[in-house]
Amino acid sequence: MADACTVRGRATCLGECQGSGANPYRTVFDTSNHGYKCTCPSRKFPCKHVLALMWMYVDDPVPFQPAETPDWVSDWLGRRRTTASAPKSAPPNSGEDKSLTAAMRTEPEKPNDPKAEARKKAAAEKRAQETEAALKGAADDLEQWIGDQLRTGLSAFLEDMTDRCRAIAARLVDGKAQALASRLDELPALALAYPGEERMQLVVRELGKIVLLLAAWRQSPADPELRRMIATSETRDSLFENPNAQKVTSVWEVVGEDISTRRDGMVSQATWLMNLQSSGPRFAVLLDFFPASLGKRSSAVVMGEQLHAELVFYPASHPLRAVLGERKSAPDTPLPWPEIELQSDPLQSFLEIQDVAPWTGVAPAVLPEGRYCKNGPETWWQSVDGQIALPVKNAPDPHTAGFQLQSSFGLWDGLRLTLLCARTNWGRVQLNG
Repeated sequence: MADACTVRGRATCLGECQGSGANPYRTVFDTSNHGYKCTCPSRKFPCKHVLALMWMYVDDPVPFQPAETPDWVSDWLGRRRTTASAPKSAPPNSGEDKSLTAAMRTEPEKPNDPKAEARKKAAAEKRAQETEAALKGAADDLEQWIGDQLRTGLSAFLEDMTDRCRAIAARLVDGKAQALASRLDELPALALAYPGEERMQLVVRELGKIVLLLAAWRQSPADPELRRMIATSETRDSLFENPNAQKVTSVWEVVGEDISTRRDGMVSQATWLMNLQSSGPRFAVLLDFFPASLGKRSSAVVMGEQLHAELVFYPASHPLRAVLGERKSAPDTPLPWPEIELQSDPLQSFLEIQDVAPWTGVAPAVLPEGRYCKNGPETWWQSVDGQIALPVKNAPDPHTAGFQLQSSFGLWDGLRLTLLCARTNWGRVQLNG
């Protein structure tokens, strides 16, 4: 929604922007002196909502229709100290144009100022040093925190893990270790998804993986994979520009989707792909995050779809996470899944990943022919020859429990198997909702 109004001869543009909160943000700016106001909690001035509204107005002012001035706009204009904040007016007959239209005009490029460039470079180096110092401090705090939990006993930790994990996660955010903070914040929900007797095992395993991750990062703080697990990921643009990023063009099948809502109100959507044609990584995962308040978002791919596309993988010791690049025409005839020998180890991919990146949580697995089995309250997947049996995390739908699973795709986390899809005697079926 965007409108325009005039108050005491001053033209203003206003709009509402739906953010992550329940109510939309109110945004307004004054076209005469570029003053602005937004009700969002951003600490950036101007915020992205104000910049977007200005951009919309400069790009096409037609949608901004005259409207009555809301009370909140009148109140804002009345409280503004325009004498101090407004830019000085141009001298008479100077010909200087202060309009937004004039701001769009292309100005001749100014020669680079060596001193300004040096100051800019020095400021960037200082910020990088401060970030590294903050990350090292966060790593020290986390290692000490893990040691404290072990000394006081993990039984006490299990009883109070929500508050304890939230407290350390907040300290890690202050230390710019956002990825680690998210992992600790999600640990209680992850543990509660398992039976009581397995929670202790999961907590020990997760804390051990974090210790290994911190040790590896201290040895190679510039490693992009480790930094991604500690702080933040590279942007999509920087990934495409990275000459070391692996690019694989093949036919990929969308074999599953794992969606979960995190404690911070964000939804994590992991879309898993299987390579059906070329050499290179056998699997790939596309990760997306968005506010839960937006509801379910449409995906760029469809479950069961086979697409001919280029994937760009994030640099890693065992590439798995990727982004979708150029899509080509879909194959005329659907390709079959790779043949899986009954005697093959379905957890080989998990073991390979653990060898090079033991801090990784889950790994994809393709299972040979098998079926669901019940053992008391527990559900298991068992190969047809009875030689392999794995506990299943997600209970099957009653309509699919009796299917003959000719080959299946799932995620193994070291304790349990989450089945996502399968080729059955009734065709291809999704197994996780």
